[in-house]
Amino acid sequence: MTQELQEARAQIVATVRDFVQRDVLPKVSKYDEEDIYPEDLVLQMVEMGLFGIAVPEEYGGLGLDYTTFAMIFEELAKGWMSLTGPIGTHSILTNVLKNHATEEQKKQWLPVLAKGEKRGGLALTESNAGSDVASMQTFAVKDGKDYVVNGSKLWITNGRHGSVYLLLAKTDRDVRPAHKGISAFIAEKGPGFNVSRDIIKLGYRGVDTCELTFEDFRVPVENLVGGVEGRGFYQVMEGLETGRINIGARAVGVATAAFEAAIRYSQQRETFGKPIFKHQVIQTMLADMATKIQAARLLVYDAAAKKDSGNRIDLEAGMCKLFASEMCAEVTLDAMRIHGGVGFAKELPLERYYRDAPLMIIGEGTNEIQKIVIARNLLKQYSI
Repeated sequence: MTQELQEARAQIVATVRDFVQRDVLPKVSKYDEEDIYPEDLVLQMVEMGLFGIAVPEEYGGLGLDYTTFAMIFEELAKGWMSLTGPIGTHSILTNVLKNHATEEQKKQWLPVLAKGEKRGGLALTESNAGSDVASMQTFAVKDGKDYVVNGSKLWITNGRHGSVYLLLAKTDRDVRPAHKGISAFIAEKGPGFNVSRDIIKLGYRGVDTCELTFEDFRVPVENLVGGVEGRGFYQVMEGLETGRINIGARAVGVATAAFEAAIRYSQQRETFGKPIFKHQVIQTMLADMATKIQAARLLVYDAAAKKDSGNRIDLEAGMCKLFASEMCAEVTLDAMRIHGGVGFAKELPLERYYRDAPLMIIGEGTNEIQKIVIARNLLKQYSI
């Protein structure tokens, strides 16, 4: 790692940390409780260049490595996990374009996405096609200079406040296996692109999660990613590696916030005439929490470093997402137990950490699917 990159990493991570302390923490309780989209905070992230974290400098981005990417997500999630949503799904879009778009597509879209002039998302999941992507029903038919898209998408982060999406649709509904008929499009909102409803969630509040419907929605032929039909499944699966790194980093951030709250409280709260950290049971809980967090952080950083090598990292991304998200659920619950009754009250952020944790278990591919992905890759690696 060059000295220049080290300095750039330290500077931007410190900038994000200051932003969280100064601007996010004073507002997060109100925004989360009232489910308010944080437009002012998002615009500050635009100014910091966070929508172009991993976009190459030649296209107007910061051109940072994926370890720095993970560190930024960890810092944001420590303050408010929802704030990672607008740049998380956006980063999957920019990653796919960076790696699979034509040069003309890169020049047209990456600069405006990197600057946050247009904010994006991923339109992949459907009501009957979440983990089973190949079962999607949304389809696109070529009609002259356009593709005409019909169908619907569900659980779309940035669905209302975004403007450009990586839209997956079938261009061949007869080919087998079915995933070979999926194509990816750069879809900008227009006639026929409808945000049909907002989904009210347990956690991950403030950021918009929506259902989208497409009724004869026209996408120009030149917006077919890479210019070749049938490559969408492979393109988005590679892009989701980025998503799993950011989910792992989010989980580390939320768990770290919960742990830090617990270890502070353990030194303030007294029972039986002494601070509770002096009780051995509390000490063992704190030791387990800190160890799990550090193990998850290292798995995330390992996956990020391997992502920078340019190779596929299905195994590493799956492992970091699986372990970090399960760890986050465990640590947030333990932090609440250390706090006792006060941790269950809305006066403290513990209950928010606890509500946010399940998203990381479910999002970007459920952990049950991650285990299958991990096992398949291990069997390839240890084939006899």
